Amino acid sequence: MLDAAIVWMNARGNTEQWGTTPYSRKRGGVERVQEYFTECEPFVAERDGVPAGALVLHTGPSPRMPIAPAGQPERYVRLLVSDRRHAGRGIGAALLAHAVRETRRAGAGLLRVDCWAGEEGRLVSFYERNGFTRSEEFHVGAWPGQVLTRRVGRHEDGPGR
Repeated sequence: MLDAAIVWMNARGNTEQWGTTPYSRKRGGVERVQEYFTECEPFVAERDGVPAGALVLHTGPSPRMPIAPAGQPERYVRLLVSDRRHAGRGIGAALLAHAVRETRRAGAGLLRVDCWAGEEGRLVSFYERNGFTRSEEFHVGAWPGQVLTRRVGRHEDGPGR
């Protein structure tokens, strides 16, 4: 799914977000996916019995990113990806709604995510449409990033539910 996402982004002219090398061939790419499934909380969305998207939650940001822990119980979206064959069908929004429920179930009141802020903030806007608000900008080299937060109430399921 990650390799296909890179092909899709590159076809749209976006070579800056994840580069042009397939994720499975990036240095540390396979190991990072293994880490997601052993050290984090992975969730896979299916459509007609076929994986259509994936979400990875953790208790804080990746140590590889220049983002400080929140200083309170939180869940952090480390990865959100959907199979582009299912684009526009609400897979990402449904996974984020699941993240809200998991955050609440864990007793945390905060859900955060970081994302690429290039391409006129299209990905940032997606998270905003799903109930997140911008909190801090960052850069990794020339790569512009945005951290977004979402407060999670006791009975909220939010957009995408």
